[in-house]
Amino acid sequence: MQLYAAVCSIEANISEGYSRSSGKVRARIFEYAMASVRESMSAYKSSSPILGDSTVKDRRDRLEEMSRLLLTIVPRERGRPMR
Repeated sequence: MQLYAAVCSIEANISEGYSRSSGKVRARIFEYAMASVRESMSAYKSSSPILGDSTVKDRRDRLEEMSRLLLTIVPRERGRPMR
């Protein structure tokens, strides 16, 4: 249940972040998404006995990609003016 909530939170925060007009606010909400990515990665790691190693590796690889994207987006958004 915690894993599902963490994964859903990633999408919800990214969607909410894009709807904000201030770059600083967007950056903060994208940081929440980043925290959910990290939480999801941890939860997947501990779920390996249930989901299997290949599924966990695939999901963690996808989360790692999201992490890299968010680490690029957050600093850029911090410097953006209001639109």
